[in-house]
Amino acid sequence: MPELPEVEVVRRGIAEHVVGRTIAHATVSGARVARRHEAGPQDLAARIAGAHVIAADRRGKYLWLVLQKPTQDPFALVIHLGMSGQLLVADANSPLPKHTHARLHFTGGGSVLRFVDQRTFGGLSLLPLVADPHTEARVAESPSRAVEVAGCHAFGIPASIRHIAADPLEVAYDEPALVRALKGRHTEIKRALLDQTVVSGIGNIYADEALWRAGVHGRRECSDLTKPTLGRVLDHARNVMGQALLVGGTSFDALYVNVNGASGYFDRSLDAYGQTGKPCTRCGTAIVRDEFMNRSSHFCPRCQPRPRVRRRTMHP
Repeated sequence: MPELPEVEVVRRGIAEHVVGRTIAHATVSGARVARRHEAGPQDLAARIAGAHVIAADRRGKYLWLVLQKPTQDPFALVIHLGMSGQLLVADANSPLPKHTHARLHFTGGGSVLRFVDQRTFGGLSLLPLVADPHTEARVAESPSRAVEVAGCHAFGIPASIRHIAADPLEVAYDEPALVRALKGRHTEIKRALLDQTVVSGIGNIYADEALWRAGVHGRRECSDLTKPTLGRVLDHARNVMGQALLVGGTSFDALYVNVNGASGYFDRSLDAYGQTGKPCTRCGTAIVRDEFMNRSSHFCPRCQPRPRVRRRTMHP
């Protein structure tokens, strides 16, 4: 599943090509792509026709277009990429890719925006925009940064993601508060990094990379780690995702592409994820793969020693 850098690459592409344009009409094919919109695909297409695209926004792995019709409040077209969803900008007359489930045509002609999803785990939905609690909290905490912080998600966020935490690349992100919260959690650090209600945008790939860079095993308990160590893990998560963003994200197959169909190539720079059996680039020890939460964890057994097994106290 695409993580923060891959979704941000797509968001930037959408912003460049469709923000400021008006949707002339839309085609949404099949009930599955609009399964989160109870009124069905035809109703969804009708509701966005005539809407002006005023922003392309993102939090973590969640992506949406901010749309507005005359005399109406802005609302969100949420785009769930799922496992294989793609947003492609193409000429209106170019051949349709297989598994194209939605097309947005704009006034004035030119390029169209296509939603392509081979596995159909993704989809489209319409939701109202609500105030962002994380932005409000940051403004309350730092009134001097009110203008800067309020510019993040200026139109609000989709109602469905109010519970999703701020991600490390947005202004509303509060790392000191996150470190304090993690220090009080009796859960494994990798499990916390993957919990989108704790910090959003970090998935399996970048969690493994951040933990490798920090020299911390993913099964270490948050409460056992020092605050500087927790901060170091989060700093590495932010840095590695920023580096991935610069090269288009991580693409392991043709399903992960930007809006022009190009793949990212951060997979060439991975030190832990997917490197099973290869020598650690820091110490030369073979990278190990473990099962973790129905996923895979990759780590260096020397640089990231496993936590000691706690002995249980026997009570009479």
